[in-house]
Amino acid sequence: MKNKLHDYRRLYQKHELLEEGIPNNPFELFEVWLKEIEANREVEEVNTMNLSTIGLDGFPKTRVVLLKEYDREGFVFYTNYESEKGKAIERNPKVCLSFFWPGSERQVMVKGLAQKTTDEESQAYFQTRPRGSQLGAWASQQSSVIPSRSYLQEKLELLEQEFSGKEIPKPVYWGGYKVIPSEFEFWQGRPNRLHDRIYFSKEDTTWKMDRLAP
Repeated sequence: MKNKLHDYRRLYQKHELLEEGIPNNPFELFEVWLKEIEANREVEEVNTMNLSTIGLDGFPKTRVVLLKEYDREGFVFYTNYESEKGKAIERNPKVCLSFFWPGSERQVMVKGLAQKTTDEESQAYFQTRPRGSQLGAWASQQSSVIPSRSYLQEKLELLEQEFSGKEIPKPVYWGGYKVIPSEFEFWQGRPNRLHDRIYFSKEDTTWKMDRLAP
């Protein structure tokens, strides 16, 4: 039995993306879009993004992570380096990030190379995390098989006792990645499925902009 979803249709008509209004640097356009969506309170976590990697088994895998920092060089997220995604990035640092903001009918895709942040940068961010999140980084051997939920909870309780009244250090296996982009694509929904797709590719120190057919 087929489960048809043919009737799920939406008319995209909120915005347009025309060349005359686009800055030469894609980071500038990303920042404009992010701030507009944040100001309009369109989503609870405007920094939610999908991270795609090529796994050790050769298959691509996508999961949701949180963007924690960005500048004109790249986009930073934090994770367990020994996790499945950490091992995938160690093998193949070519990754893809995607942001989807349905309220504005906008999507941004970024291809680039992921490189570890410095230990100092990771330390600085770790100290800003809530204490529970700090303990969670110690409690979870991310992506490994565990016997039960109670096993995880018991491990957390032991850590709470161990670090009671103490500052929690950053685990050596935990830290950040910065994705250095080589390509951007900005997608703006338009009527009749004739969407705007603006593509930026890095050429030495400058960015080349093209329009793609929808």
